[in-house]
Amino acid sequence: MTAPRPAGIRLQLSPWCAAILRRHYPGQIPAVVLERALRILATADGHLTPDGRSKNRRPT
Repeated sequence: MTAPRPAGIRLQLSPWCAAILRRHYPGQIPAVVLERALRILATADGHLTPDGRSKNRRPT
């Protein structure tokens, strides 16, 4: 059994984003697709380590 996920924030998708999700990710849960995309983006931007942990940033 998996642990229950904490309540997340609810987002309103733009019509364009909703259409992309329906067209290119049919049958997949939109929240899971968006979570995967955010992890990829945050890693590419240097906010996460490759294993998904948040990097500590010091104010400059």
